[in-house]
Amino acid sequence: MNPPATPPTHGFSRRAALGGIAALAAAPVLAGNAAAAAPRTARPATAAEANPDLGPNVLIFDPSMAIGDIQAKVSSVFGTQESNQFGTERFALLFKPGTYQGLDINVGFYTHVAGLGLSPDDVDIHGLVHVEADWMQGNATQNFWRSAENLSVTPSGGSNRWAVSQAAPLRRVHIRGEVPLWNGYDGWASGGFMADCKVDGRVVSGSQQQWLTRNSELGEWAGSVWNMVFVGVDGAPAQHFPDPSYTVVDNAPAMREKPFLHIDGSGAYQVFVPALRSAARGITWGGGAKGESIPLSEFHIAREGDSAASINSALASGKHLLVTPGVYTIDDTIRVTRPGTVVLGLGIATLVPEGGVTAISVADVDGVKISGLLVDAGTTNSAVLVEVGPQGSSADHSSDPTVLQDVFVRIGGVVAGKATTSVVVNSNNVIGDNLWLWRADHGAGVGWEANTSDTGLIVNGAGVLMYGLFVEHHQKTEVVWNGNGGRTYFFQNEMPYDPPGQAAWKDGGRNGYAAYRVADAVTSHEAWGLGSYCLFLADPSIVSDSAIVAPEAAGVKFHDMVTVSLGNDGTISHVVNGTGDPVNNDNTGISYLVSYP
Repeated sequence: MNPPATPPTHGFSRRAALGGIAALAAAPVLAGNAAAAAPRTARPATAAEANPDLGPNVLIFDPSMAIGDIQAKVSSVFGTQESNQFGTERFALLFKPGTYQGLDINVGFYTHVAGLGLSPDDVDIHGLVHVEADWMQGNATQNFWRSAENLSVTPSGGSNRWAVSQAAPLRRVHIRGEVPLWNGYDGWASGGFMADCKVDGRVVSGSQQQWLTRNSELGEWAGSVWNMVFVGVDGAPAQHFPDPSYTVVDNAPAMREKPFLHIDGSGAYQVFVPALRSAARGITWGGGAKGESIPLSEFHIAREGDSAASINSALASGKHLLVTPGVYTIDDTIRVTRPGTVVLGLGIATLVPEGGVTAISVADVDGVKISGLLVDAGTTNSAVLVEVGPQGSSADHSSDPTVLQDVFVRIGGVVAGKATTSVVVNSNNVIGDNLWLWRADHGAGVGWEANTSDTGLIVNGAGVLMYGLFVEHHQKTEVVWNGNGGRTYFFQNEMPYDPPGQAAWKDGGRNGYAAYRVADAVTSHEAWGLGSYCLFLADPSIVSDSAIVAPEAAGVKFHDMVTVSLGNDGTISHVVNGTGDPVNNDNTGISYLVSYP
């Protein structure tokens, strides 16, 4: 959570192949492109292909349905989910291609709204697909765990609000109008993500404190607070930091967009896997989809109540995995061992590991895609919740990297969850794209000795890329980067609110822990658009000596950083190492640093 603060003035197996990946050998993180989608099959879909059983919490709509009936169902879901922050209900609202006139979709917690076309423009909603914060009197700083993707919106009134904070992505959406990112002039929002989107009008950030826009096309951007980052965005504002705080990177060195469910020309359901791009800029779908479709028959469809044993049996037999909306209690690790496996969650599908097991592990293989999952730590401590590659992984995956997208980890909030580390990346060339690794600061089971967690992310692999890395409230160093050649594009962090005193929160001889630490042996690392904030509610006299700690090496560089003392409760003495002004209750509470070294 980010409390209000005053802004500054200013695969494998049978599949319908649509193209291959060509490796680029020049750089460890780059890969090539795939061909455009092949014509869709003319064979009529079988009943099983056209009507898969996706469980009771997937609602599928057709434009031939009465709009009033559709509205009643989506409004009923919102009525359940508007303030259901830590509930167990999960929903996916899926729309078949066509036009929906006069539909108002207010997106609540654990609700995934998506079109079933191959292009976002195949599903045209004349109305709204929006997020408000009325349940918190306009404060959107707890509007988490929801998403919209692969559809277009022609907004009634010309404006489509998306007032969210973490874990609430907009992906592959076309909005023919304006997009405010907060709930109005009396509201707050803090931390969001948008990718592969086209906005014909303005994006108005308002009081949105930090935001990443990646590989999109914008008519215009207006506003900034602390940390607005643009990577590979057509229509981005010019680089300027701070005031306005615009960090602009020309392209994403390597990126594969998130897989999505769609219906082909025969009426059969398939999962489309977009092609890997190098030096990626702009949207992927403007000139037709590039990638490959995998028939749903090649997926194991997991439904609530499914066990880790049944899921692992399906994965071992060569199936991909589609996880339908629900909460899955698992007593063993879900093991992804085959190259090219797709694991796709719908409706913020949630995994709860029992007995201290790791929730998901990925072998040191090429091209695994994991997306759309929330991992909720259990009450027995897990050493690691998500592991990519075993310790000692060494293979080069630059031509076909594993990708984690919209993968969220929560420790506490529902129960007193415990995990030493949320995510460990041992494989090389992994791409992370919108990760929120959160030790809860509110909800049930929250306290310094209750929901314990040392670290959000440890990176041991080389050439790892992170786009949209949100890591908050862990009790020791929140990100530890040991691999060479890493790059981070946008980092948002809050230090823990609840250290009981300085003696309980010291890293050896240092006061406090760093939010982001690059190991001393690293010689190559670069990061853009980093923000770290403190709010030491239990003891405002607590100090963190530095938000970022890194070796003094020519190849280790940081660009456009900000530290903030929220409410002026606590001190961060420096931004990087011994550089950068302090933030505390004796100054404005905000410190900017343009570059380091």
